[in-house]
Amino acid sequence: MRQVTIYTTDEDYNHFVQLVKNLHYVKKIETDEEPTKEEIIENLKAGLEEVRLFEKGKLKTTPAKEFLNEL
Repeated sequence: MRQVTIYTTDEDYNHFVQLVKNLHYVKKIETDEEPTKEEIIENLKAGLEEVRLFEKGKLKTTPAKEFLNEL
């Protein structure tokens, strides 16, 4: 399987994506679209919930030093 990266103008973007979606051999389309306001809010809520769980001792995390060493 091969991957193609195409840079196009904003004007042509939607037209191009619709065209590609109609090709039977395209398996997956990834775009770099900005997240919607709703998606951002949901991600923030999920992150805050994880912080609350950690503070209550119900969620284990990796120490920052260990995390950085893995990088």
